[in-house]
Amino acid sequence: MQRELIFFLTTTPYSFENTHTIIKLADAALTKGCPVRMIASGDGVFSIVKGQVPQSLAALEGLVERGLKVDI
Repeated sequence: MQRELIFFLTTTPYSFENTHTIIKLADAALTKGCPVRMIASGDGVFSIVKGQVPQSLAALEGLVERGLKVDI
């Protein structure tokens, strides 16, 4: 059984580079065939709100199409 990589995002999209880092790490893990889940909580939810950070939302949508699971 393959383990799932889980990222927990709680910081605002404009204060930290955590969203960008998670996108890059999730992309690399999905490329290697590893299942990935991102949990957004608190201010981290704003990273996936339409219009908040358009480039991040588009990147996350692409990762979801490739298998990223997102929980809020």
